[in-house]
Amino acid sequence: MWTEVDKTVKQWLKETRVSILEALEHTLNIDTKSNANDLVTNVDKETEQFFVSRIKEHYPQHKIVGEEGFGDEVHELEGIVWIIDPIDGTMNFVHQKRNFFISIGILEDGIGKLGYLYDVILDELYCASKGEGAFLNDKVLPPLQQGNIEEAIIGFNPASIHSEDAASTFIPLLKDVRGARSYGSAAMEFAYVATGRMDAYISKGLSPWDFAGGKIIVEELGGIVTDLRGNPVNLLERSSILVARPGLHKKLCRYFQS
Repeated sequence: MWTEVDKTVKQWLKETRVSILEALEHTLNIDTKSNANDLVTNVDKETEQFFVSRIKEHYPQHKIVGEEGFGDEVHELEGIVWIIDPIDGTMNFVHQKRNFFISIGILEDGIGKLGYLYDVILDELYCASKGEGAFLNDKVLPPLQQGNIEEAIIGFNPASIHSEDAASTFIPLLKDVRGARSYGSAAMEFAYVATGRMDAYISKGLSPWDFAGGKIIVEELGGIVTDLRGNPVNLLERSSILVARPGLHKKLCRYFQS
């Protein structure tokens, strides 16, 4: 079954790429959600509606959690659940017309089975099937190796860091690592950890659709995904996130456990 689902999702992603590229040639309809910087466009909504309609048509027994609310009201992870972010990095999408991803995680009874992070502009698909490895397009991604603090490039979300956090945790951490980056898309930063372009990614508050797909891919490569204190994350709840290479993850946790 999973081979068929995987093939189908990849075809849907290619179809959405065509419609998104076409939409970028026209004026976007832009609204805000929780605050003035929490943007949503007609493309976010239309892309999620596309996936929801296709899933309901092909897999009517499956449940869907989507950022824009077109899926189901899901309170438990029994059965097969799709967790979808139609455009991760909407601010980048609006302002830069690049550096945004589609993120999809498919779980069975709470266990990640298939994960997808799709860079629409570059046509780069990061994906994983549990127990079958992870890929960038058709190229096998190697397992993640051990990492060290002093050699680490970390990604982080500066918008989630408050002054007290900076003084007690982030400034000491940033002094100890080799460098820091912020790309404005959790999916993109998960993809970069998966490929070794970064060694870790840290955020104070992400929703399940921000990290479900990336979590499946990184864990398939031997990386570790938890909250900032090293606890497992709930895929139906908002959570802080620490994703890192093995070895490095434990060292980074110490900055947040004191």
